[in-house]
Amino acid sequence: MNQLITFTSNNTILVISILIVSLMLIYSFIGEKLRGYSSVSPVQSTQMINRDDAIMLDVREINEYSEGHIINSVHIPLSNLNSRMSELDKHKSQKVIVACRSGHRSSNACANLKKNGFEQVFNLSGGVMAWQNANLPLIKK
Repeated sequence: MNQLITFTSNNTILVISILIVSLMLIYSFIGEKLRGYSSVSPVQSTQMINRDDAIMLDVREINEYSEGHIINSVHIPLSNLNSRMSELDKHKSQKVIVACRSGHRSSNACANLKKNGFEQVFNLSGGVMAWQNANLPLIKK
């Protein structure tokens, strides 16, 4: 025990780093359970749309959306999501896949949807960028 205390006091930065990495690793395994929503790949999301009638919610800003978006996606910018939540109420029991440019803003939207009673919420992992990288189509209107 004395050796452990001595090692820890002599290598404080190393011990703290190991603890932080360990906590991050643990969170990566149980994070989805804590958050209440899962991430899906572009291929998984197309399967959910085709098989389960999932809806795609795009939370990017209007200029990003107009540059290209996933067909039949519902567009509600993240900044307007709270005020326009009633537009999505009819989809509370459906699978809802949330997309943004890279996946960060959509994770905030997923948490917000879960708080508002949506049962099956999914984050498009990598966002529209991953969708494009998977060679899936975007439309411009």
